[in-house]
Amino acid sequence: MTVLLAHISDLHLDGSDRATERAARTVDYLRDLPQAPDALLVTGDIADTAAPSEYEEAARLLDLPFPVMVCPGNHDDRAALRRVLPGHEPSDQPLNRLHHLPGAAVLTCDSAVPGHDGGLLEPATLVWINETLSGLEGDTPALLAFHHPPVRVHHPLPDSIRLANADDLAGLLHAHPRVAGILVGHAHTGGATTFAGRPLLLAPGVTWTLRMPWEGEPAVNRDQPPGVAFHVLEQDHRLTTHFRAVMRAEAAV
Repeated sequence: MTVLLAHISDLHLDGSDRATERAARTVDYLRDLPQAPDALLVTGDIADTAAPSEYEEAARLLDLPFPVMVCPGNHDDRAALRRVLPGHEPSDQPLNRLHHLPGAAVLTCDSAVPGHDGGLLEPATLVWINETLSGLEGDTPALLAFHHPPVRVHHPLPDSIRLANADDLAGLLHAHPRVAGILVGHAHTGGATTFAGRPLLLAPGVTWTLRMPWEGEPAVNRDQPPGVAFHVLEQDHRLTTHFRAVMRAEAAV
């Protein structure tokens, strides 16, 4: 069985018309696909200031006819996210969840550190990942998803606030060959590399795109359209990714 997973990140909803339009354009594109994805993954920075109104808007936008999986980013407040987005228990503990899709498992993990921009998978989260992967049946392929990249992406901004304990995660993954890939956000640029011998895929940003050093200044490109990653996971653990820009309707004609 093949799994189709849509992946977006970094909506940074802030109540502005611009942020709303870009997020709505993206989810409308996904809603109108001839073949719906098996699920949508949103890897953090859903809100910009973590105000309740921002999560209320996110809840409206992410009300889709297929499952939606989320994990918090450094701009999010996990307790506020839990209170407002449907399907979450009220708590201020790390937001780690197992999602069963037909033919695959997705572990959404909390790499946010309250009050800091950098990331960390807390010891309890690493234990949860290990125990959850160990408890899966058969040879079901699994994907790990969280906000902060565990490797350099070759821009000083995200590289200065990436996942701090990547070595701990790499050591854990050596015991779990069922993990077919790691899916992250935070960098505001679509990209592909490897981590612990697995594919590591970065979702493009919805709100703006990071211009890489070789592209010149300014670092933030607010004119680049929102992006989506589509991950195709096969039962032999092969992971294929396609990136798409979501143009305005009039620009797409």
